[in-house]
Amino acid sequence: MYSLLINLELGALMLFVVFSLITAGKAAKIIYGKTEKQLNIQTRKLVFWSVCLTLLASIIAGADTVLAATAHPLFWLDRLFVRTPLAVLPVLLIWFYSIPRLRKLLHRTNGRTALAPDVARRRQASDPAFIVPFQLSALCSAALFYFAFVPPIPFQWTAITIPITSLLFFACLLWMLQTRRNQLAAEAPLIYRPWRRRLTHSGVLLALLAVGSIPFLTALESSKLPDRLSMMAGKADYGIANAPSNGKAMAGHQHAAASSQPSTETAPVSVKELTGPLSGNPDRRFTLTAERKSVTLGSGEQVKAWTYNGQVPGPELRMRKGELVEVILHNKDIEAGVTLHWHGLDVPNAEDGVAGATQDAVMPGETYTYRFIAEQAGTFWYHSHQNSKTAVQKGLFGALIVEPSDAAADHFEDITVITHIWEGAGMSIGGKRGIQRKKIAPGTTVKLRLIHTDDWVRQSYALTGASFKVTAIDGTDLTGPSELHDQSLELLTGGRYDITFIMPDSPVFLRVGNGDSLGILMSKDGHGEAPIRRKTTTFDPTHYGTAATTAPFDLNSKFDREFMMVLDNRFAFFNGGFAAYDTINGAVFPNTPMFIVKEGDLVKTTIVNRSSVEHPMHLHGHHMLVLSRNNEPVTGSLWWSDTLDVAPGDSYEVAFRADNPGIWMDHCHNLVHAAAGMTMHLMYEGVVSPYEVGTATPNHPE
Repeated sequence: MYSLLINLELGALMLFVVFSLITAGKAAKIIYGKTEKQLNIQTRKLVFWSVCLTLLASIIAGADTVLAATAHPLFWLDRLFVRTPLAVLPVLLIWFYSIPRLRKLLHRTNGRTALAPDVARRRQASDPAFIVPFQLSALCSAALFYFAFVPPIPFQWTAITIPITSLLFFACLLWMLQTRRNQLAAEAPLIYRPWRRRLTHSGVLLALLAVGSIPFLTALESSKLPDRLSMMAGKADYGIANAPSNGKAMAGHQHAAASSQPSTETAPVSVKELTGPLSGNPDRRFTLTAERKSVTLGSGEQVKAWTYNGQVPGPELRMRKGELVEVILHNKDIEAGVTLHWHGLDVPNAEDGVAGATQDAVMPGETYTYRFIAEQAGTFWYHSHQNSKTAVQKGLFGALIVEPSDAAADHFEDITVITHIWEGAGMSIGGKRGIQRKKIAPGTTVKLRLIHTDDWVRQSYALTGASFKVTAIDGTDLTGPSELHDQSLELLTGGRYDITFIMPDSPVFLRVGNGDSLGILMSKDGHGEAPIRRKTTTFDPTHYGTAATTAPFDLNSKFDREFMMVLDNRFAFFNGGFAAYDTINGAVFPNTPMFIVKEGDLVKTTIVNRSSVEHPMHLHGHHMLVLSRNNEPVTGSLWWSDTLDVAPGDSYEVAFRADNPGIWMDHCHNLVHAAAGMTMHLMYEGVVSPYEVGTATPNHPE
C-alpha cells in the first residue's frame, strides 16, 4: 500500500512539474496573440491545462491524506504540511483568480475575428492576477521537486524556511515583472520575439547556475572523505534520555558535536581493551587463509574468487556454546585487506572485525588472531568487514554454527543452506547450482539453516512435501513454534531462519527462488520427483509462536534512551559525488548520527523506512527485541533480530539492553547501500577507539 501511494504521488508530482512549466509558459505568451482569434484559442487551452493541474494536485493531496490516515507521522508530516500545500495552493489561486479572468477574456474575445486585440483585451491578457498564479504553479513545482528529493525529515520547520523564503521572493519578483508588462501592454501591442525571450531565459538560467555553483562545488569538495577520520567523529545523538549521565533531564532529541572526551567519572576505555579471554587453551582453534583463487563450483562453472582456505564459501565453522574459540586469520594475497566479522554472534568489541572501528585491516602477509567465548547457540555467518561489499560478493564468507552445549543429546539431520550469487554463474546454494539430492530416512528430524548473503535480492524459500516449524530467527530460538503449511520464507542480506520438519516417506523439496531449478530434494533413497509447488503466503513472525511468560522488557517498559532512525532516499553529497543516496536521518556517512548510550541503559529505537526499497538493518554486538511492527505489538514468541528486514512503509519499535560496551556499526546490510554511506555507529560513553578510516589508512569497512 505504501509503495503504491508514494509511487502514485511521485508520478503525479513529476507530471505536475512538467504540466505547470508548460502552463506557465503558455500563460505568459497569451499577451502576444496578434488577433482576437489567437487570443481566444490560447485562452481556451489554458482551461485544459488548468484542469490537468487540478487533477494532479488532487492526486498528490489524496495520496498524502491516505498516508496521514494510515501511517506513522514520519511518513506524511512533510508531505501533508509541505508538499500538499505547494501543489494545492497555486491551483486554488488559479481557480479563484485566474479562471474568473480567463472566462471574462473568453467572453470578450471573438474566436473568429482577425482583429487585433484592443487595449482592454491586452490589459486583461496581461493582468498579474490572471498570469502570476500560473507562474506560481511553476515555482511551486520546483519547490515540490526539491522537497521530494531533499525531504525535511526528521521534520523541522527550519529546514523549509530558506526554500519557502526563496519561493516567496521569486513570486514577488514575478508579480513586479508582470505588472510592468501589463503597463507596457496598455501602451502598445507587445511583439513576440522568441529569440530575445530564449536569450533572456538562458541568461537568467546561466546566472542562477553560476551563483548556485558556488555552494554546490563547495559542498561537493567538502563531502570528500578526509585522509583520516575517526569513527568517533560523527554527530552525537543522545536521544530522549530519562536518566542522562549528567543527571539532568534532556528535552527532546539532543544533538551535540561529537566528542572524544572521556567521562569525568572514569578513565576512557579503548576498544583494544574490550577483548575476549587472552589466556587459556582454546576449545576450538581455526585457521583461515584469505587468498585469490580460481574455483570450480560443484555445478562446473569456474569463478575467480576471494576465498578463505581456497574454497567458496569458506569452511563452515562449528563450535559449542560456552567454548573458547580462537580463529587465526592470515592474508595471503588480498591487496585490499581482510578481516573477520562474526555476523549475529555478539562477541566483545575488539573481536568484532570491523576495519577502522575495532581493528586495522589485515594486509597481505599479515596475521590477526580473534578469541572469544561463543555465548549464543544458533545459526550465524562470518565475512570480511573490509571492503565488505566487494569481499562478500567475491566469496569472503562462510557459515558459523554454534551448537548447544548439550548438542550430543540431539539427533537430527543438520543442513546449512547458504545462498549466494556467483559472478558469471548465478544463484547457488553454497558452491553448487541446480538441485541437490539428499538421502534421509523417514522419521528423521531435519533442520534447515537458511542463510542469505546477497545484496538487492529478497530471497524466497518454500518447503513442499511436509509441514514445518520456524524454530529460530537470526540465531535465536522461538518458543512454541506451530506447524506451517504453504508458507514461504523471505530473507534479505544477512538474515537467517532455522526451520525443522519430520521427514515423511515421500520426497520433500526446499525451493530457493521462484522457479524449480534451485533447491534441495530430500527423499528416503535420494531419488524421486519434487512435489508440485503450491500457492504460498509469506511467513510473518509478528504473532507466531507462544508468548513468553516473562520478557526482559516490552512496550510498557521505562526506557533510558529512545532514538529515532529514519531511512530514506534523497539527493546528497558523498565523497565528492552528488546523487540520490539512501540515508539515515537525512544524512550519509560521516554525517549520520552516532547514538550515544551508557552501559546498562535500556534502549528503544523506532525505525521508519520512508524509501521505496527495503533495508536490512544490522546492529553489531547486540540483538534487538522487536516490540511492534507498523504499530501492531508483537504477541507471539519473543522475536530477537540482528538483521531486521525493514520494507518500504514499515515502522518498527525495537529495544535492547546496552550490555556490550564498545563502538558498534549499525548499517544497512544491502552492502551497496552501506558502501554509499548508509552506515552509522552505536557508541558507549567512556569508550574510545584509536582506529581510523580514510584514504590515508588501509581501513575501508564498507
